[in-house]
Amino acid sequence: MFGTKSRFNNLNKAVLPLEQQRNRPKSTAVVETTSVVPIVEPPRVPAERPKAYYDRKKEVFSMLIEAINVAHLSVMEPSEARNEVRSIVGDILTARKSAISTTEQEELVEDICNDVLGYGPLEPLLARDDIADIMVNGNKRIFIEVGGKMIETDIRFRDNTQLLNICQRIVSQVGRRVDESSPICDARLPDGSRVNVIASPLSIDGPTLTIRRFKKDKLTLDQLVGFGAITPEGAEILKIIGRVRCNVIISGGTGSGKTTLLNCLTAFVDKSERIITCEDSAELQLQQPHVVRLETRPPNIEGVGEITMRELVKNCLRMRPERIIVGEVRGPEAFDLLQAMNTGHDGSMGTLHANSPREALGRIESMITMGGFALPSLTIRQMAVSSIDVIVQAARLRDGSRRITHITEVLGLEGDVPILQDIFVYELQGEDAQGNIIGRHRSTGVGRPAFWERARYFGEEERLAAALDAAEVA
Repeated sequence: MFGTKSRFNNLNKAVLPLEQQRNRPKSTAVVETTSVVPIVEPPRVPAERPKAYYDRKKEVFSMLIEAINVAHLSVMEPSEARNEVRSIVGDILTARKSAISTTEQEELVEDICNDVLGYGPLEPLLARDDIADIMVNGNKRIFIEVGGKMIETDIRFRDNTQLLNICQRIVSQVGRRVDESSPICDARLPDGSRVNVIASPLSIDGPTLTIRRFKKDKLTLDQLVGFGAITPEGAEILKIIGRVRCNVIISGGTGSGKTTLLNCLTAFVDKSERIITCEDSAELQLQQPHVVRLETRPPNIEGVGEITMRELVKNCLRMRPERIIVGEVRGPEAFDLLQAMNTGHDGSMGTLHANSPREALGRIESMITMGGFALPSLTIRQMAVSSIDVIVQAARLRDGSRRITHITEVLGLEGDVPILQDIFVYELQGEDAQGNIIGRHRSTGVGRPAFWERARYFGEEERLAAALDAAEVA
Protein backbone atom coordinates (compact mmCIF):
# COMPACT_ATOMS: atom_id res chain seq x y z
CA MET A 1 0.00 0.00 0.00
CA PHE A 2 2.80 2.39 0.89
CA GLY A 3 5.74 0.44 -0.41
CA THR A 4 6.38 -1.22 2.92
CA LYS A 5 3.91 -4.04 3.36
CA SER A 6 5.74 -6.31 0.95
CA ARG A 7 8.78 -6.30 3.22
CA PHE A 8 6.82 -7.94 6.01
CA ASN A 9 4.04 -9.92 4.33
CA ASN A 10 5.53 -13.26 5.44
CA LEU A 11 5.47 -12.37 9.12
CA ASN A 12 2.65 -12.77 11.64
CA LYS A 13 0.98 -9.55 12.68
CA ALA A 14 1.71 -8.77 16.31
CA VAL A 15 2.71 -5.75 18.32
CA LEU A 16 5.56 -6.67 20.61
CA PRO A 17 7.31 -4.19 22.90
CA LEU A 18 11.02 -3.61 22.54
CA GLU A 19 11.74 -2.64 26.12
CA GLN A 20 14.02 -5.62 26.71
CA GLN A 21 16.20 -4.70 23.70
CA ARG A 22 16.56 -1.07 24.58
CA ASN A 23 20.03 0.42 24.75
CA ARG A 24 19.03 2.86 27.43
CA PRO A 25 21.98 3.04 29.91
CA LYS A 26 21.49 0.79 32.92
CA SER A 27 20.54 2.70 36.07
CA THR A 28 22.49 1.55 39.07
CA ALA A 29 21.17 3.68 41.89
CA VAL A 30 17.72 4.11 43.26
CA VAL A 31 16.15 7.44 42.90
CA GLU A 32 15.93 7.92 46.61
CA THR A 33 18.85 10.30 46.23
CA THR A 34 20.16 12.68 48.78
CA SER A 35 20.97 15.41 46.25
CA VAL A 36 18.79 18.42 45.69
CA VAL A 37 18.75 18.69 41.90
CA PRO A 38 17.85 22.13 40.51
CA ILE A 39 14.52 22.17 38.76
CA VAL A 40 15.27 22.23 35.06
CA GLU A 41 11.80 23.26 34.00
CA PRO A 42 9.22 25.45 35.76
CA PRO A 43 5.72 24.19 36.45
CA ARG A 44 3.64 24.50 33.31
CA VAL A 45 -0.06 24.96 32.84
CA PRO A 46 -1.46 21.68 31.46
CA ALA A 47 -2.46 22.03 27.81
CA GLU A 48 -4.57 19.25 26.36
CA ARG A 49 -4.11 18.23 22.75
CA PRO A 50 -7.19 18.71 20.57
CA LYS A 51 -9.43 15.76 19.82
CA ALA A 52 -8.46 16.04 16.14
CA TYR A 53 -4.87 15.14 17.05
CA TYR A 54 -5.91 11.87 18.69
CA ASP A 55 -8.30 11.06 15.84
CA ARG A 56 -5.49 11.55 13.30
CA LYS A 57 -3.09 9.55 15.42
CA LYS A 58 -5.56 6.66 15.77
CA GLU A 59 -6.13 6.57 12.01
CA VAL A 60 -2.39 6.66 11.20
CA PHE A 61 -1.68 4.02 13.83
CA SER A 62 -4.28 1.66 12.32
CA MET A 63 -2.78 2.12 8.86
CA LEU A 64 0.69 1.49 10.27
CA ILE A 65 -0.37 -1.85 11.75
CA GLU A 66 -1.81 -2.86 8.38
CA ALA A 67 1.30 -1.79 6.53
CA ILE A 68 3.97 -3.36 8.71
CA ASN A 69 4.49 -6.32 10.97
CA VAL A 70 5.79 -4.74 14.14
CA ALA A 71 6.85 -8.13 15.52
CA HIS A 72 9.69 -8.08 13.03
CA LEU A 73 10.98 -4.95 14.73
CA SER A 74 11.81 -6.93 17.87
CA VAL A 75 14.84 -8.45 16.15
CA MET A 76 16.15 -5.05 15.09
CA GLU A 77 18.36 -2.68 17.00
CA PRO A 78 16.22 -0.06 18.79
CA SER A 79 17.49 2.81 16.68
CA GLU A 80 16.97 0.84 13.47
CA ALA A 81 13.43 -0.13 14.50
CA ARG A 82 12.56 3.47 15.35
CA ASN A 83 13.88 4.70 12.01
CA GLU A 84 11.82 2.03 10.23
CA VAL A 85 8.62 3.12 11.97
CA ARG A 86 9.37 6.79 11.35
CA SER A 87 9.89 6.13 7.67
CA ILE A 88 6.63 4.23 7.26
CA VAL A 89 4.58 6.75 9.25
CA GLY A 90 6.07 9.49 7.07
CA ASP A 91 4.95 7.61 3.97
CA ILE A 92 1.45 7.23 5.42
CA LEU A 93 1.16 10.94 6.18
CA THR A 94 2.41 11.81 2.70
CA ALA A 95 -0.11 9.47 1.08
CA ARG A 96 -2.92 10.97 3.18
CA LYS A 97 -1.78 14.48 2.22
CA SER A 98 -2.29 15.56 5.81
CA ALA A 99 -2.44 19.32 6.16
CA ILE A 100 -0.19 19.60 9.20
CA SER A 101 3.01 21.51 9.83
CA THR A 102 6.44 19.89 9.94
CA THR A 103 6.55 20.36 13.71
CA GLU A 104 3.15 18.74 14.18
CA GLN A 105 4.12 15.87 11.89
CA GLU A 106 7.36 15.29 13.80
CA GLU A 107 5.43 15.29 17.08
CA LEU A 108 2.91 12.78 15.71
CA VAL A 109 5.64 10.49 14.35
CA GLU A 110 7.52 10.52 17.66
CA ASP A 111 4.30 9.88 19.57
CA ILE A 112 3.46 6.83 17.45
CA CYS A 113 7.02 5.49 17.73
CA ASN A 114 6.77 5.70 21.50
CA ASP A 115 3.44 3.87 21.46
CA VAL A 116 4.74 1.06 19.26
CA LEU A 117 8.23 0.64 20.66
CA GLY A 118 8.09 1.95 24.22
CA TYR A 119 5.90 3.39 26.94
CA GLY A 120 3.91 5.92 24.97
CA PRO A 121 3.68 9.43 26.50
CA LEU A 122 6.00 8.40 29.36
CA GLU A 123 9.01 8.06 27.04
CA PRO A 124 10.16 11.72 27.30
CA LEU A 125 10.01 11.50 31.10
CA LEU A 126 11.88 8.19 31.25
CA ALA A 127 14.63 9.67 29.09
CA ARG A 128 15.39 12.32 31.72
CA ASP A 129 17.80 11.49 34.53
CA ASP A 130 16.78 14.31 36.88
CA ILE A 131 13.30 12.93 37.63
CA ALA A 132 12.97 11.04 40.91
CA ASP A 133 9.32 9.97 40.63
CA ILE A 134 6.67 9.81 37.92
CA MET A 135 3.09 9.79 39.22
CA VAL A 136 0.24 9.17 36.76
CA ASN A 137 -3.20 9.85 38.24
CA GLY A 138 -5.46 8.78 35.40
CA ASN A 139 -4.91 9.72 31.77
CA LYS A 140 -4.95 13.51 32.26
CA ARG A 141 -2.87 14.17 35.38
CA ILE A 142 0.85 13.33 35.32
CA PHE A 143 3.19 14.67 38.00
CA ILE A 144 6.94 14.39 38.41
CA GLU A 145 9.30 15.05 41.31
CA VAL A 146 12.45 17.00 40.47
CA GLY A 147 14.82 18.21 43.15
CA GLY A 148 12.33 17.35 45.87
CA LYS A 149 9.60 19.52 44.26
CA MET A 150 6.34 18.28 42.74
CA ILE A 151 5.56 19.49 39.21
CA GLU A 152 2.52 18.82 37.03
CA THR A 153 3.45 18.14 33.41
CA ASP A 154 1.49 18.83 30.24
CA ILE A 155 1.86 15.21 29.10
CA ARG A 156 -1.38 13.31 28.60
CA PHE A 157 -2.55 9.83 27.62
CA ARG A 158 -5.22 9.59 24.94
CA ASP A 159 -7.60 7.89 27.38
CA ASN A 160 -7.56 5.48 30.30
CA THR A 161 -7.51 2.51 27.93
CA GLN A 162 -4.16 3.60 26.51
CA LEU A 163 -2.84 4.15 30.05
CA LEU A 164 -3.97 0.67 31.14
CA ASN A 165 -2.34 -0.85 28.04
CA ILE A 166 0.98 0.77 28.96
CA CYS A 167 0.61 -0.47 32.56
CA GLN A 168 -0.06 -4.00 31.31
CA ARG A 169 2.95 -3.81 29.00
CA ILE A 170 5.19 -2.82 31.92
CA VAL A 171 4.04 -5.51 34.37
CA SER A 172 3.93 -8.28 31.76
CA GLN A 173 7.70 -7.91 31.31
CA VAL A 174 8.22 -9.41 34.77
CA GLY A 175 5.50 -12.05 34.46
CA ARG A 176 2.80 -10.15 36.33
CA ARG A 177 -0.62 -8.85 35.40
CA VAL A 178 -2.98 -6.03 36.24
CA ASP A 179 -6.69 -6.09 35.46
CA GLU A 180 -10.04 -5.92 37.24
CA SER A 181 -9.49 -9.29 38.91
CA SER A 182 -5.97 -8.31 40.04
CA PRO A 183 -6.00 -4.51 40.24
CA ILE A 184 -2.85 -3.99 42.36
CA CYS A 185 0.60 -4.88 41.06
CA ASP A 186 4.24 -4.16 41.90
CA ALA A 187 6.74 -4.50 39.07
CA ARG A 188 9.92 -2.95 37.73
CA LEU A 189 11.27 -1.49 34.52
CA PRO A 190 14.22 -3.10 32.72
CA ASP A 191 16.53 -0.51 34.33
CA GLY A 192 15.35 -1.57 37.81
CA SER A 193 13.05 1.39 38.48
CA ARG A 194 10.26 0.48 40.89
CA VAL A 195 6.69 0.44 39.53
CA ASN A 196 3.33 0.30 41.28
CA VAL A 197 0.02 0.06 39.41
CA ILE A 198 -3.49 0.22 40.83
CA ALA A 199 -6.35 -0.07 38.36
CA SER A 200 -10.13 -0.05 38.26
CA PRO A 201 -12.28 -0.71 40.21
CA LEU A 202 -9.99 0.31 43.09
CA SER A 203 -8.71 3.44 41.36
CA ILE A 204 -11.86 5.41 40.62
CA ASP A 205 -10.56 8.03 38.18
CA GLY A 206 -8.55 5.68 35.99
CA PRO A 207 -5.38 3.60 36.43
CA THR A 208 -2.76 5.05 38.78
CA LEU A 209 0.88 4.42 37.86
CA THR A 210 3.79 5.34 40.13
CA ILE A 211 7.41 4.93 39.02
CA ARG A 212 10.32 5.40 41.41
CA ARG A 213 13.23 6.13 39.08
CA PHE A 214 16.82 4.93 39.27
CA LYS A 215 19.66 7.23 38.41
CA LYS A 216 22.03 6.15 35.67
CA ASP A 217 25.06 6.58 37.92
CA LYS A 218 25.14 4.54 41.13
CA LEU A 219 25.55 6.77 44.16
CA THR A 220 28.35 6.16 46.64
CA LEU A 221 28.84 7.18 50.25
CA ASP A 222 31.43 9.70 49.13
CA GLN A 223 28.83 11.32 46.89
CA LEU A 224 26.37 11.40 49.78
CA VAL A 225 29.01 13.33 51.69
CA GLY A 226 29.18 15.83 48.83
CA PHE A 227 25.41 16.23 48.95
CA GLY A 228 25.54 16.93 52.69
CA ALA A 229 23.65 13.78 53.66
CA ILE A 230 26.42 12.79 56.10
CA THR A 231 29.84 14.07 57.15
CA PRO A 232 33.06 12.43 55.93
CA GLU A 233 33.62 11.03 59.42
CA GLY A 234 30.10 9.61 59.56
CA ALA A 235 30.56 8.05 56.11
CA GLU A 236 33.81 6.45 57.26
CA ILE A 237 32.01 4.85 60.20
CA LEU A 238 29.30 3.52 57.86
CA LYS A 239 31.98 2.03 55.61
CA ILE A 240 33.48 0.24 58.61
CA ILE A 241 30.03 -0.97 59.72
CA GLY A 242 29.50 -2.52 56.28
CA ARG A 243 32.98 -4.02 56.23
CA VAL A 244 32.98 -5.66 59.71
CA ARG A 245 29.69 -7.54 59.21
CA CYS A 246 27.46 -5.61 61.57
CA ASN A 247 23.78 -6.51 61.32
CA VAL A 248 22.14 -3.33 60.06
CA ILE A 249 18.58 -2.06 59.80
CA ILE A 250 18.07 1.06 57.68
CA SER A 251 15.00 2.94 58.82
CA GLY A 252 13.19 5.87 57.27
CA GLY A 253 10.04 7.22 55.70
CA THR A 254 8.90 6.89 52.10
CA GLY A 255 11.38 8.49 49.72
CA SER A 256 13.96 9.10 52.44
CA GLY A 257 16.79 7.26 50.66
CA LYS A 258 16.72 3.87 52.39
CA THR A 259 17.42 1.79 49.30
CA THR A 260 20.12 4.20 48.13
CA LEU A 261 21.84 3.88 51.49
CA LEU A 262 21.49 0.09 51.46
CA ASN A 263 23.17 -0.01 48.04
CA CYS A 264 25.96 2.22 49.37
CA LEU A 265 26.60 -0.01 52.40
CA THR A 266 26.73 -3.19 50.33
CA ALA A 267 29.61 -1.71 48.35
CA PHE A 268 31.88 -2.53 51.32
CA VAL A 269 30.97 -6.20 51.51
CA ASP A 270 33.94 -8.43 50.74
CA LYS A 271 33.87 -9.74 47.17
CA SER A 272 34.38 -13.32 48.36
CA GLU A 273 31.13 -13.40 50.35
CA ARG A 274 27.95 -15.13 49.13
CA ILE A 275 25.07 -12.65 49.30
CA ILE A 276 21.39 -13.49 48.84
CA THR A 277 18.89 -10.67 48.32
CA CYS A 278 15.11 -10.96 48.83
CA GLU A 279 12.84 -8.30 47.37
CA ASP A 280 9.26 -7.73 46.27
CA SER A 281 10.54 -6.06 43.10
CA ALA A 282 14.24 -6.58 42.44
CA GLU A 283 15.94 -3.19 42.54
CA LEU A 284 19.15 -3.60 44.54
CA GLN A 285 22.26 -3.19 42.41
CA LEU A 286 25.03 -5.13 44.16
CA GLN A 287 28.44 -5.18 42.51
CA GLN A 288 29.87 -8.32 44.13
CA PRO A 289 30.38 -11.37 41.89
CA HIS A 290 28.62 -13.90 44.16
CA VAL A 291 25.06 -12.56 44.46
CA VAL A 292 21.80 -14.52 44.25
CA ARG A 293 18.75 -12.32 43.65
CA LEU A 294 15.33 -13.60 44.72
CA GLU A 295 11.96 -11.98 44.09
CA THR A 296 8.51 -12.68 45.49
CA ARG A 297 5.71 -13.89 43.22
CA PRO A 298 2.03 -12.91 43.39
CA PRO A 299 -0.74 -15.51 43.02
CA ASN A 300 -1.83 -16.47 39.52
CA ILE A 301 -5.29 -15.92 38.07
CA GLU A 302 -6.61 -18.91 40.05
CA GLY A 303 -5.28 -17.39 43.25
CA VAL A 304 -2.52 -19.96 43.79
CA GLY A 305 1.25 -20.05 43.39
CA GLU A 306 2.10 -17.07 45.58
CA ILE A 307 5.63 -16.96 47.00
CA THR A 308 5.86 -14.57 49.96
CA MET A 309 8.82 -12.70 51.36
CA ARG A 310 8.80 -14.93 54.41
CA GLU A 311 9.15 -18.03 52.24
CA LEU A 312 12.09 -16.46 50.42
CA VAL A 313 13.88 -15.51 53.65
CA LYS A 314 13.29 -18.97 55.14
CA ASN A 315 14.61 -20.61 51.98
CA CYS A 316 17.72 -18.41 52.10
CA LEU A 317 18.87 -20.30 55.18
CA ARG A 318 19.14 -23.46 53.05
CA MET A 319 21.28 -21.76 50.41
CA ARG A 320 24.46 -21.30 52.46
CA PRO A 321 24.29 -17.50 52.59
CA GLU A 322 26.97 -15.44 54.27
CA ARG A 323 24.81 -12.34 54.19
CA ILE A 324 21.05 -12.00 53.69
CA ILE A 325 19.74 -8.66 52.46
CA VAL A 326 16.01 -7.95 52.53
CA GLY A 327 15.00 -5.02 50.34
CA GLU A 328 12.13 -4.06 52.62
CA VAL A 329 10.91 -5.72 55.80
CA ARG A 330 7.17 -5.23 56.05
CA GLY A 331 5.67 -8.37 57.60
CA PRO A 332 6.35 -11.63 59.44
CA GLU A 333 9.60 -12.11 57.51
CA ALA A 334 11.05 -9.83 60.21
CA PHE A 335 11.11 -12.88 62.50
CA ASP A 336 13.07 -14.97 60.00
CA LEU A 337 15.53 -12.14 59.33
CA LEU A 338 16.23 -11.80 63.06
CA GLN A 339 16.69 -15.57 63.25
CA ALA A 340 19.19 -15.41 60.40
CA MET A 341 21.10 -12.54 62.02
CA ASN A 342 21.27 -14.58 65.24
CA THR A 343 22.42 -17.84 63.69
CA GLY A 344 25.71 -17.09 61.99
CA HIS A 345 24.69 -14.80 59.14
CA ASP A 346 26.43 -11.70 60.45
CA GLY A 347 26.37 -8.67 58.19
CA SER A 348 22.75 -9.14 57.14
CA MET A 349 20.81 -6.00 56.30
CA GLY A 350 17.29 -4.78 55.64
CA THR A 351 15.18 -1.65 55.41
CA LEU A 352 11.87 -0.76 57.00
CA HIS A 353 9.56 2.22 57.39
CA ALA A 354 9.93 4.01 60.72
CA ASN A 355 10.57 7.56 61.88
CA SER A 356 13.29 6.90 64.47
CA PRO A 357 15.64 4.10 65.57
CA ARG A 358 13.51 3.34 68.64
CA GLU A 359 10.37 3.27 66.52
CA ALA A 360 12.12 0.86 64.15
CA LEU A 361 12.46 -1.67 66.97
CA GLY A 362 8.80 -1.17 67.83
CA ARG A 363 7.86 -1.76 64.19
CA ILE A 364 9.78 -5.03 64.13
CA GLU A 365 7.97 -6.17 67.26
CA SER A 366 4.61 -5.22 65.72
CA MET A 367 5.33 -7.03 62.46
CA ILE A 368 6.29 -10.22 64.26
CA THR A 369 3.24 -10.04 66.54
CA MET A 370 0.87 -9.41 63.63
CA GLY A 371 2.44 -12.35 61.80
CA GLY A 372 0.76 -14.69 64.25
CA PHE A 373 3.77 -15.65 66.37
CA ALA A 374 2.63 -16.56 69.89
CA LEU A 375 5.66 -15.03 71.60
CA PRO A 376 5.73 -12.66 74.58
CA SER A 377 6.74 -9.10 73.76
CA LEU A 378 9.81 -9.40 75.99
CA THR A 379 11.03 -12.44 74.04
CA ILE A 380 10.66 -10.58 70.73
CA ARG A 381 12.53 -7.57 72.09
CA GLN A 382 15.33 -9.78 73.40
CA MET A 383 15.61 -11.39 69.99
CA ALA A 384 15.68 -8.00 68.27
CA VAL A 385 18.32 -6.37 70.47
CA SER A 386 20.55 -9.46 70.35
CA SER A 387 20.31 -9.62 66.55
CA ILE A 388 20.58 -6.01 65.40
CA ASP A 389 23.86 -4.16 65.89
CA VAL A 390 23.19 -0.81 64.21
CA ILE A 391 20.17 1.18 63.06
CA VAL A 392 20.79 3.88 60.44
CA GLN A 393 18.00 6.44 60.20
CA ALA A 394 17.34 8.32 56.96
CA ALA A 395 14.93 11.22 56.54
CA ARG A 396 13.51 13.35 53.77
CA LEU A 397 13.28 16.92 55.03
CA ARG A 398 10.55 19.33 54.08
CA ASP A 399 12.79 21.14 51.55
CA GLY A 400 13.18 17.87 49.62
CA SER A 401 16.72 17.12 50.79
CA ARG A 402 17.70 13.79 52.33
CA ARG A 403 19.81 13.39 55.44
CA ILE A 404 21.15 10.49 57.49
CA THR A 405 19.87 11.64 60.88
CA HIS A 406 21.10 8.86 63.20
CA ILE A 407 23.72 6.16 63.35
CA THR A 408 22.56 4.29 66.44
CA GLU A 409 23.81 1.18 68.22
CA VAL A 410 21.47 -1.34 69.81
CA LEU A 411 23.07 -2.34 73.12
CA GLY A 412 20.52 -4.54 74.88
CA LEU A 413 17.59 -4.32 77.28
CA GLU A 414 17.17 -2.53 80.57
CA GLY A 415 14.19 -4.31 82.05
CA ASP A 416 11.94 -4.45 78.98
CA VAL A 417 13.19 -1.18 77.40
CA PRO A 418 15.76 -1.37 74.57
CA ILE A 419 18.99 0.51 75.24
CA LEU A 420 20.11 2.59 72.25
CA GLN A 421 23.29 4.63 71.87
CA ASP A 422 23.62 7.32 69.19
CA ILE A 423 27.00 7.60 67.53
CA PHE A 424 26.02 10.33 65.06
CA VAL A 425 22.96 12.59 64.95
CA TYR A 426 21.72 15.38 62.70
CA GLU A 427 20.49 18.57 64.39
CA LEU A 428 18.11 20.99 62.68
CA GLN A 429 19.13 24.63 63.13
CA GLY A 430 16.61 26.51 60.99
CA GLU A 431 16.22 27.46 57.36
CA ASP A 432 17.62 30.08 54.99
CA ALA A 433 15.76 32.71 52.99
CA GLN A 434 15.06 30.24 50.18
CA GLY A 435 13.44 27.75 52.56
CA ASN A 436 16.37 25.31 52.55
CA ILE A 437 16.93 23.47 55.82
CA ILE A 438 20.07 24.37 57.77
CA GLY A 439 21.49 21.77 60.12
CA ARG A 440 24.64 19.95 61.15
CA HIS A 441 25.82 16.45 61.85
CA ARG A 442 27.59 15.96 65.13
CA SER A 443 29.29 13.14 66.94
CA THR A 444 27.86 12.22 70.34
CA GLY A 445 31.38 11.57 71.63
CA VAL A 446 31.12 7.79 71.98
CA GLY A 447 34.69 6.67 72.59
CA ARG A 448 34.31 2.98 71.86
CA PRO A 449 31.14 1.71 70.23
CA ALA A 450 29.87 -1.76 71.07
CA PHE A 451 31.12 -3.14 67.74
CA TRP A 452 34.70 -2.18 68.60
CA GLU A 453 35.77 -5.79 69.17
CA ARG A 454 34.21 -6.76 65.87
CA ALA A 455 36.23 -3.99 64.19
CA ARG A 456 39.37 -5.31 65.89
CA TYR A 457 38.64 -8.82 64.61
CA PHE A 458 38.57 -7.45 61.06
CA GLY A 459 41.64 -5.26 61.59
CA GLU A 460 39.66 -2.02 61.39
CA GLU A 461 40.02 -0.72 64.95
CA GLU A 462 42.64 1.92 64.08
CA ARG A 463 40.54 3.20 61.22
CA LEU A 464 37.47 3.29 63.47
CA ALA A 465 39.37 5.12 66.23
CA ALA A 466 40.62 7.70 63.70
CA ALA A 467 37.10 8.29 62.37
CA LEU A 468 35.68 8.74 65.88
CA ASP A 469 38.50 11.10 66.88
CA ALA A 470 38.04 13.16 63.70
CA ALA A 471 34.30 13.31 64.33
CA GLU A 472 34.80 14.72 67.82
CA VAL A 473 37.15 17.39 66.48
CA ALA A 474 34.70 18.28 63.72
